[in-house]
Amino acid sequence: GSCLRLFGGVRALVGTVDEAVQPLAFSFQLAAAPTPLAAEWLAQQGEPVFCTRPARLPGYLEKLPVTVLPRRAAEALQRFGVATLGEARRLPAAPLARRIGAEALQRIARAYGEVPDLRAEFVFPERFALTLPLPAVVEHAAALLFAARRLTSALSGWLALRQIGVRQAVLHLRHEHEAGETPLVLRFAEIIADEARFERVLRERLERLELVAPVDSLCLEASEVAPLPGCSGTLFNDPCAESGGMGALLERLGARLGEDKVFRVAVQDDHRPECATRRTPPDGDSPSLPPVSLPRPLWLLEAPEALREVDGRPWRRGPLELLAGPERIESGWWESGEKRDGKEAPGDLRRDYFIARSADERRLWIYRDVRAPGGWFLHGYFS
Repeated sequence: GSCLRLFGGVRALVGTVDEAVQPLAFSFQLAAAPTPLAAEWLAQQGEPVFCTRPARLPGYLEKLPVTVLPRRAAEALQRFGVATLGEARRLPAAPLARRIGAEALQRIARAYGEVPDLRAEFVFPERFALTLPLPAVVEHAAALLFAARRLTSALSGWLALRQIGVRQAVLHLRHEHEAGETPLVLRFAEIIADEARFERVLRERLERLELVAPVDSLCLEASEVAPLPGCSGTLFNDPCAESGGMGALLERLGARLGEDKVFRVAVQDDHRPECATRRTPPDGDSPSLPPVSLPRPLWLLEAPEALREVDGRPWRRGPLELLAGPERIESGWWESGEKRDGKEAPGDLRRDYFIARSADERRLWIYRDVRAPGGWFLHGYFS
């Protein structure tokens, strides 16, 4: 009764269930009854029946064929001319039990609500890992999206009931003839439980994937889950203020360009400009470091640009005016040939840095290399 009031009646409740199941492409029949076994039997008939009043239930059940009972009981009833449950109920109980068995008679009583229909309590799984066999092998990755919707929909429901979100999921593409599997890692920019974002990231990844062998089954696993963070709603439902916009953008870029192409720049405890920052995942944590007191440019060049020296002054499209400096940076003598973010670290360096102004009024960060052969170099631009 409480659920019916919450959803606005049995028709509205059935409509909600129908709307949720339709996109999953299942074949299903809907029915409602005061007892679970009666609802199951009514649904098996193929005609939608929605009975919520116990007093009206016998009228529906009496018309059902005896084939809803176990096969041996149904065949025994049919042999002496009983075709419906109503006809079976009119027979004396003791002789009927001897002919069809006490268990079949108990099932009829449970369906009519005359005895309790005790069901095992559903234990919700602590871990999500769902496998879906495909009706036919699939040779193109993009064609797997339709089947994968069943898995992402189930994942969304599992997260909603657990009141948690997922940061990373893995879709295992299992190939036919025991040819192994291809794990497809779906990493999200933030902890989410949104089915639409699951599907959007999955579509981007599948459209760019070439299968090594045909796929005959899928398995979706939630590998990293965490409590959902709280969020503030908007006062006037402003679509531009929707939360999660940046996270969705990062996920789409990562799916299209590759996870290694989308990253965040984090501060690193190193005096050398080339090593003062590092790449981290968009959702990674970075240590809090004290801010640098001296000015640093917003744009650091990939490699320092050599400058001319004219009459003892650095030159770039005209003479450069030195505004501040020098600031000596001397570090890295212990490091040689090591890799940082896929590039070789600068190792030992000794430089005097200056803030300079160019002829076109741009502020530059330049340095003079103290080591031989020396020279001036442009290393960055101030905004």
